[in-house]
Amino acid sequence: MPTPKKKPEVKAKRKPNPALMKPVQPDEALAKIVGSKPLPRGPLTKALWDYIKKHDLQDPKKRTMINADDNLKVIFNGKKQVSMFEMTKLVSQHVK
Repeated sequence: MPTPKKKPEVKAKRKPNPALMKPVQPDEALAKIVGSKPLPRGPLTKALWDYIKKHDLQDPKKRTMINADDNLKVIFNGKKQVSMFEMTKLVSQHVK
């Protein structure tokens, strides 16, 4: 007698964190890169990465490092290069 097939378990959908969905207001320095309209953190990070890729600011040897142009240097507290992890921490200081 064949064994009854088990139904595949349905995983619960992940709920987005409401804090990440709440729009944040970029300050003047960050607005030069991502625009001046309030954005949720996800789209803000995407806009920042679009800027980095458009201007070829990712270090070609070590891809986790971001090279600063004049606009990013203000956000990176004057540093010429930061890691992508440090970048998110520095960007959070430029939103309200």
